[in-house]
Amino acid sequence: MNGGPIPDIKFFHVDWINIGSKKVQALRHGMSGAPGLEIWGPHKDKDYIHSTILQAARDAGVTLVQCGSRAYSTNTVESGWIPSPLPGIYTGDGMLAEYRQWLGADSYEAAGSIGGSFVSDNIEDYYVNPFELGYDFYIGWKKDDFVGKAALEKLRAEGAKRKKVTFEWNSEDVMKVIAANFERGDAYKWIDFPVPNYAPSSADMILRDGKMVGMSMFNGYSYNERCLLSLGVVAQDVQVGDVLALVWGEPDGGSGKTSTEGHKQAEIRVRVSPTPYAAEARENYADSWRSKSSLLQGQAGAITLSRPPEFRPKKMSPARWRHTG
Repeated sequence: MNGGPIPDIKFFHVDWINIGSKKVQALRHGMSGAPGLEIWGPHKDKDYIHSTILQAARDAGVTLVQCGSRAYSTNTVESGWIPSPLPGIYTGDGMLAEYRQWLGADSYEAAGSIGGSFVSDNIEDYYVNPFELGYDFYIGWKKDDFVGKAALEKLRAEGAKRKKVTFEWNSEDVMKVIAANFERGDAYKWIDFPVPNYAPSSADMILRDGKMVGMSMFNGYSYNERCLLSLGVVAQDVQVGDVLALVWGEPDGGSGKTSTEGHKQAEIRVRVSPTPYAAEARENYADSWRSKSSLLQGQAGAITLSRPPEFRPKKMSPARWRHTG
């Protein structure tokens, strides 16, 4: 299809490749936790590019399954990529103030909203930084200077207060929330499938003994793992295997967003799990930020997550858990 070997493109870098007779840009990406390319080119070439890729797969004896756009985003919860943290541009002077003035009313930052149980009057409480998300490997420290370098150096010296983890939702609690929508009376916030997010940026409280110790930021159902998963950040003293509580739904019956029906809140047990959650991404995606950040956080690729007996479901996939006590 390319007419020769694909160039060795670094993660989140772009290079040119050929698809048949067309030259396109390829972004090295991997939504599924395995190496992949995101193709960029003129819209008029879309049908040709699409058919050429499918034909090349057939010629190679490879079966490509074309999934829908909603299923596409569920891969990220397995591979550990938080795709939509709140942009940290709503406060600050200087260039940030100028940027806000430049933004149009229909921009992502202006039109976006926050959904979830965590409600704060301080917008900065929703911000995260590269060190918390494990993206610091892609900061160009060797450059003499760049916008924000001094601020990043300060954050690095202070050390990350939180770390990124995967939350595995308790299946019994999930079914309880869904079942309430088929009963009389107040219902819990509906859990949509395959992606329950109901705002561009999600922020659900993660509690330990009633105290907030983290924030869930992106949710999705994994057919591969047969469970609901979400990605977020927690305090550094939270450990893999800890069982915490996710507060699902907004307070006071829900906000006025069109994506939010009237509801009551529910606590869903979640088990802190490695990031990436999928063993394939954790063990075989060697040269990515996923494995590097996991090593930094003490979650090496060889980690084995064992479940205590009360969390081992009977006649279910081992990736799914529930509490039977």
